[in-house]
Amino acid sequence: MTIVATDPATGRELSRHTRHSDTDVEAILSGATKAQADWRRRPIAERTPLLQAVARVLRDNRDQYAALITAEMGKPIGEALAEIDKCALTCDYYADTAAVHLADRTVASDASDSAVVYDPLGVVLAIMPWNYPFWQFFRFAAPALAAGNATLLKHANNVPGCARAVEDVLRRAGAPDGLCRTLLIDVKQVADLIADPRVSAITLTGSTQVGAIVASQAAAELKKQVLELGGSDPFIVLADADVAQAAATAAKARFVNNGQSCVNAKRFIVEEAVADEFARLFTEHTAALTVGDPTDPATDLGPLARTDLRTALHDQVTRSLAGGAELLLGGELPDGDGCFYPPTVLDHVRPGTAAFDEETFGPLAAITLVPNTETALALANRTEYGLGAALWTTDLDRARRLARELDAGAVFINGMVASDPRLPFGGIKKSGYGRELGAEGIREFVNTKTVWIGPKTDAA
Repeated sequence: MTIVATDPATGRELSRHTRHSDTDVEAILSGATKAQADWRRRPIAERTPLLQAVARVLRDNRDQYAALITAEMGKPIGEALAEIDKCALTCDYYADTAAVHLADRTVASDASDSAVVYDPLGVVLAIMPWNYPFWQFFRFAAPALAAGNATLLKHANNVPGCARAVEDVLRRAGAPDGLCRTLLIDVKQVADLIADPRVSAITLTGSTQVGAIVASQAAAELKKQVLELGGSDPFIVLADADVAQAAATAAKARFVNNGQSCVNAKRFIVEEAVADEFARLFTEHTAALTVGDPTDPATDLGPLARTDLRTALHDQVTRSLAGGAELLLGGELPDGDGCFYPPTVLDHVRPGTAAFDEETFGPLAAITLVPNTETALALANRTEYGLGAALWTTDLDRARRLARELDAGAVFINGMVASDPRLPFGGIKKSGYGRELGAEGIREFVNTKTVWIGPKTDAA
């Protein structure tokens, strides 16, 4: 069978790729198992130079890799370049810090000596999405490899060129044969891999629906999982906020990556005292965005990644308008080639309508007015998701208290929610579980092992 990559800006076919057969998968898995058995025995100081080499390969070929991202999923070229840079930065971070995060830890106990040590789990299967085709993999792979694991990548079918390029990055960097491989496979083959005892753990970034399927399959085998799933992040603007700064940041927070990110701000919950000003400024910033050819550095917003995504988004707009929302900008399907959709702003969006209740994956912003802070927090938490949240206020002491009341894996005060290799990233509720990045991320795919030596002597 063949996987076809298509340019979402033009509809033009880019490339064709042959799926791996079951025989291919067996050879790749066997190779990964063998490679990991050797890799795990190497000291961390011998593993982290690979990450430094990966960072160099990424930087040396950033134009090539960024162009591939833009071609296959439509990300504006400036953002694609930034994605490659962030991957390199994260590899550097773990090259510098892995030994600290995974250092043996002595613990006083009834033993003469007792410690906590961190051993790799083995071969980890990564099931990754198309929206950040390099970043989603490397934010997992950098810490996983530093910890002594091997990686298998099953990427989204609309970015097969990126999937192959990721493997090529590791090869160019000098990764041992078999340690990091890409698999072009179907759903049944994924299930078979999850069930295979040589696969020790699974990480998935994707939709909540797919996450539930993979989680159930992995749970049946009692295998560790890290899931980063959907989101409907609130962006809360209180009456004492710097409204001009909030509105400017909101436009970036909603429309970065063509609005196709789990941590895009999606629901703008604004106190009534500043709602009109926020809506006006936010709409002005949104209207100023340049929509067009994603290969043009001047473009702010390219196409959606697939036609079905555009159809689903427009349906959410239509249903929200029928539910009483007011259209401030956009909202019409454009003519012409490609999967373009105009940046769209809806005001007076009520809970119970599509734009408030559902995850919106594309350039659609929903503004909801609230009378007070208590209602703002209640509506922010009125969602099945819990990935990120932004809170805008000039009272920072109060903001710190309110942050503890928001159901989210991250709360950004007076800023845009974003991942940082130094900080843990992940969600709660139907946004998933487990963490990536930071010290917590590198410890997800290790065996936290107690080593007890006794008995304790009087001298000890």
